[in-house]
Amino acid sequence: MRAVIAMDASDLRSGLIELLEGIEPWDERERAHLATAAEWIASGAQLYRVRKPDVPDMHLVSYFVAFDETSREVLLVGHRAAGLWLPSGGHVEPMEDPWDAVVRECAEELRIPAVPSEVSGRKPFFLTVTQTRGQGRHTDVSLWYVLRSAVGEITSFDEDEFEAIRWLPLHQVLAEPEDTLDPHMHRFTGKLMAALAPA
Repeated sequence: MRAVIAMDASDLRSGLIELLEGIEPWDERERAHLATAAEWIASGAQLYRVRKPDVPDMHLVSYFVAFDETSREVLLVGHRAAGLWLPSGGHVEPMEDPWDAVVRECAEELRIPAVPSEVSGRKPFFLTVTQTRGQGRHTDVSLWYVLRSAVGEITSFDEDEFEAIRWLPLHQVLAEPEDTLDPHMHRFTGKLMAALAPA
């Protein structure tokens, strides 16, 4: 039985490396984060959080950005613990595929099904490696997915985790003070805008 579990874990690490290889880096910072994440995955380190909030001190997260393709607005959530406006997301459970984490967390947090956008489908669009703030500081290795949604579709959300939600046009996200958002939100938005621009 142990040999089967080890093989499954090895396959999962290989799958994660493939996901990373499919992400076109937006800038040198993302290129560096992709290299850090690939080295971490290949090292054999524990990838998943096993005890809240910081064990192990580096673990895998799936972010998902709800995006209205017509109005070009994204949904941000006022995260109570972080004190920032962030995309929705959550920790990937042990042996869970990151896309399955998106499906699970989207239903829990936003009460809607996860519908992949045309931007990247079921593959991650962006990757970040970020040290969290506040008590229990740790490092999140975050795969960012883009979901197709619509302004007005999300009518309830996890109020234990989020104070509020709001839709913002992409240009308005860039106008928001960086210290009120996820530290990589401006960079993600720039990458998304570039992907949407006519060839």
